[in-house]
Amino acid sequence: MTDASTGKVVVNRAMSLDGFIAGPGHTMDWIFEHMTSATFPEVMEATGAMLIGRGTYEVGKRMSDENPDYDGGAQFVLTHRPPDEPDPSVTFLTCDIEEAVATARRAAGDKNLEILGADVAAQCLQRGLVDEILVYVLPVVLSDGVRFAPPGLDRIDLEPFSNVQSGRVTMLRFRVRK
Repeated sequence: MTDASTGKVVVNRAMSLDGFIAGPGHTMDWIFEHMTSATFPEVMEATGAMLIGRGTYEVGKRMSDENPDYDGGAQFVLTHRPPDEPDPSVTFLTCDIEEAVATARRAAGDKNLEILGADVAAQCLQRGLVDEILVYVLPVVLSDGVRFAPPGLDRIDLEPFSNVQSGRVTMLRFRVRK
């Protein structure tokens, strides 16, 4: 858990109404049809660093191309296979999840560490490293794809504390009960 002088660890997810964070074949194009970094600028302003998985990193590169104003701070990619030609603006980590979160939190300073990616988020939730979950519910039903939470993740109790609508997107925020 964080103290008042540091930012929070926040799982950040865009999700279809039926609970998918990626469509069949891990497609995420549908997200960009409904939102950009300008949809909820306060989230970007509160973010000091991002910790993401390798698959989400690949999607994130596209988001950067489509939304060049997006700046979520320092980017850390947790992976078993760093690329042969790494991006100099990204730090690739091959350590365990606790060390990865600690490294990225130091870089975030007093701002939030945003957790992106299904596997990385599940690991953080399983180990009690998450303070909040932020979900953007998009007006689409996908019927198949990557679920919000993978099978086998233990029950996690949440406390809702905010919901805001911007255009067609609803943002829900929850504190993780510890």
